[in-house]
Amino acid sequence: MSEFTIYPAVDIQYGRAVQLEKGISSTEKVFGEPMDMAERWKAEGAQWLHLVDLDAAFGRGSNAEQVAQIVAESGLKVELTGGIRDDASLERALATGCERVNIGTAAVENPQWCDEVIRTYGDRVAIALDVRGESLATRGWTSTQGDLWTMIDRLNDAGCSRLVVTDTESDGTLTGANVKLLIKVCVRTPAQVVASGGIASLDDIAALSELTHLGLDGAIVGTALYLGEFTFAQAYQAANAHIGE
Repeated sequence: MSEFTIYPAVDIQYGRAVQLEKGISSTEKVFGEPMDMAERWKAEGAQWLHLVDLDAAFGRGSNAEQVAQIVAESGLKVELTGGIRDDASLERALATGCERVNIGTAAVENPQWCDEVIRTYGDRVAIALDVRGESLATRGWTSTQGDLWTMIDRLNDAGCSRLVVTDTESDGTLTGANVKLLIKVCVRTPAQVVASGGIASLDDIAALSELTHLGLDGAIVGTALYLGEFTFAQAYQAANAHIGE
């Protein structure tokens, strides 16, 4: 049985590592230098990093150089998201050396381009479904458009291999993972699914890891790790306790 991947999140805003509540820029809690955070998670055993360029997501710039430095110096596999909406931003993201990019807004606003990117880059591309109710939050979660289930059906037809599903209403709130939503998404798609949003406890992580048979193979954890609710090692152990049984 393959490992359930825990992705520590490093969100970059104005060059600093932050965590936001429900994606609202003004709610930032600052946790220092992004590189320091990447090195911290690596030291605790992480192999992957979920890196969010918030400035790109909000359309106010890019932290591509800082991202490239983290990729080059941390030795971690990086899943990069934020503001990847056209050929130029995709090329800039891939040029950082990241392992995988997440595309969100463009999947809603420019579906033909998105489908072509999926066909061209295969599993180097994941689609970020930032869910608000049964709609999709876009443009740094500042607007809402499209229907979640229609989008999933279209991505299935396009051959999308991975979805990153974030419950925007619980993100950064430590109110628990939206397991019901994730089960519905997993049942709807053959793609692998990564969970994000609201994870507050080791029980949340253990519950998510029990959905591997449905195609859920990882979870992004941010605020709970930063606030010391548990360590990365504890999260990994809770997610993978069943391996070898």
